Amino acid sequence: MSKEQDTNTSFNNILSQINQSQEGNKLPPVDQWNPDFCGDMELVIKRDGSWHYQNSPIGRHRLVKLFSTVLKKEDDQYFLVTPVEKLGIRVEDAPFLVTRMKVEDTDKGPVIVFTDNCDNTIPLSSDNPLWVEQDSRTGEPSPYVMVRRNLHALIHRNVFYQLVEMAEERIIDDKKHLGVVSAGEFFSLGTI
Repeated sequence: MSKEQDTNTSFNNILSQINQSQEGNKLPPVDQWNPDFCGDMELVIKRDGSWHYQNSPIGRHRLVKLFSTVLKKEDDQYFLVTPVEKLGIRVEDAPFLVTRMKVEDTDKGPVIVFTDNCDNTIPLSSDNPLWVEQDSRTGEPSPYVMVRRNLHALIHRNVFYQLVEMAEERIIDDKKHLGVVSAGEFFSLGTI
């Protein structure tokens, strides 16, 4: 069997196993699955949130969303995992991309709710914190939010600008920070 046939077989196998493992709209318990490593798959999640299989974009949103439910990160490596199979994939930056946000009024005060490219909704809170990393070469900020387990999303530039527009200043450790409040917590977007 050629490498391409083997990869296609793995792709189809994992798709079948994902469908079998999902109950309703619940996320599969991938953190409980520890199958043997079966090799690398020619799947790349680009920085812009697009998924590419064998250098071709996956155009079906439902398929991307389905695969995203079985993503697992161990150390700095990403995998698609089922109860019987574990395939390595490549992620250029973050496996998800926040594309929208809204503010909801709750009993804890305003809560910023993000939506990513796989339709996950992420309330900004201590369970799903936001942080900003600076590119050491360009100084450009890369904002992230925790989605689930140890998987995070890059916040799209347009959404980041929306956060900056609603930000307030606070002094933290004698430094002036610009940040947002969500679920009663302050999240710094950076120092000013």
